[in-house]
Amino acid sequence: MKIVTSEQMRLIEERCEASGVSTDTLMERAGLAVAQRVRHHLGHLAGVHVLVLVGRGNNGADGLVAAAYLRRRGADVTAYVCLERPTPDAWLDRARASGVVIIHAASDETLEELSGALDPAHAVIDAVLGTGRSRPIEGRLGSILQTVGDAAKRYGPRVISVDLPSGLDPDTGESDPSTLDADVTVALGYPKLGLYSPGARERSGVVEVVDIGIPAGMDDDIALRLMSSEWVRTLLPERPATAHKGDFGRVLMVVGSSNYVGAAYLAASAATRVGAGLVTLAVPASIVAAVAGRAAEPTYLPLPESEPGELDAGGAAALIARSLPGYHALLVGCGLGQAPATKTLVRRLLCSGAPLPPTVVDADGLNILASQGDGWWKRLPTSTVVTPHPGEMSRLTGASTVDIQANRSGYALCSAAEWNTITVLKGAHTVVATPEGRAAVSPYANPGLASAGTGDVLAGVAAGLISQGVPPAGAAELGVFLHGEAGERVRDDLGTAGMIASDLLIALPRVIRDLASGD
Repeated sequence: MKIVTSEQMRLIEERCEASGVSTDTLMERAGLAVAQRVRHHLGHLAGVHVLVLVGRGNNGADGLVAAAYLRRRGADVTAYVCLERPTPDAWLDRARASGVVIIHAASDETLEELSGALDPAHAVIDAVLGTGRSRPIEGRLGSILQTVGDAAKRYGPRVISVDLPSGLDPDTGESDPSTLDADVTVALGYPKLGLYSPGARERSGVVEVVDIGIPAGMDDDIALRLMSSEWVRTLLPERPATAHKGDFGRVLMVVGSSNYVGAAYLAASAATRVGAGLVTLAVPASIVAAVAGRAAEPTYLPLPESEPGELDAGGAAALIARSLPGYHALLVGCGLGQAPATKTLVRRLLCSGAPLPPTVVDADGLNILASQGDGWWKRLPTSTVVTPHPGEMSRLTGASTVDIQANRSGYALCSAAEWNTITVLKGAHTVVATPEGRAAVSPYANPGLASAGTGDVLAGVAAGLISQGVPPAGAAELGVFLHGEAGERVRDDLGTAGMIASDLLIALPRVIRDLASGD
């Protein structure tokens, strides 16, 4: 499923018109789809009161079509025209002919009629602005949205927004102070990019994408898409009944230090939980016993130390010459720390030009690369997966975290192209971008994952999938989806506060099982 900007949606509508599918036809289908989602959420419609907030453009027309359908199916419907519409207006006339009560804000100076329509309302359909927000919301419209928002907080009519909550920017996700918070956002045809920006989740509620009959091929040039279970299911590695551990690959992980023993455990356990045949932990010799006390499944490759718990630079040559040729995936960085000798080892390992298996670089591995300055990416192995969070992305690019968060997909795509890497920009709605200019956005935004160690789990998942033959870009996308869905399941069981990274480990194979079975 593609994700579009407002300009891309406008171009798609023009292409539809040129192909014989008119804008009026799309609005008719959109209004029907909205009405069907309202009915789904409210159940029976007899005796149900629905208030539709109507704007002047196509979003308002979508709301009027929905109003007419809901009225004909038994709901008591009031359309409150917030912004005066063109005259004549066939959509308004049709709603009125269907029995919808029409109130014009222009003749409701004190908003008493709005309050009267709100009092019995079980649901409010927000069809005011959609993708049309181009300036701050001021004056009467701001007062209307504030009145409705206050009512929703006090006694809870469900707010269902058409395409976008009014006041939410379709491209950046920035919200006007008057933005009406939705319980459900019904995205028409495609979800809009702004819905997957930081902070938009609280404004948009549950996003439900509905089909409005856009012909195939209209979106072929759109690079950004939303991850779905249907797509990532095709990436799952096969598990033949006659297989042995050698069929599922070998992962070498250069991770851990005296201060971050848990990172090695989490990464290794995640790789085994997604099906890797063998995981070897190449860790400082003095922490082997501490890690092995928690992780019995991996094998261990003790590495020489410059100080207790810190890797010595001399270990790089031994890894490249004797150890790496037997492995199908390499993970570098989780919990390594940034001791001088460790930095040297990482640079020698990743940037020497030596042949390496497909590689994932995370956490301190990224921080060490960033400290090299410009051009660090030029010597990385082909198809390397890098997994920065916004702070690490800031160090790698020199951009501020504020700018990065305001344009997450843009920064991920530009960085992937410049670095020739698969770039995983972590956070709410993680973005996976490829050097070829494609990107996928995770549907998940879970504050429970904002805790130490969850990134180590994700890195281990990606490496474990690569070892099983999943191409690096697919492993990154599948890994992000599995990680996000595991987080959702843990949140359902425990809530968001108190989730810890190791809670994800047992959820991962269950997610894979259900995904493989189509559940």
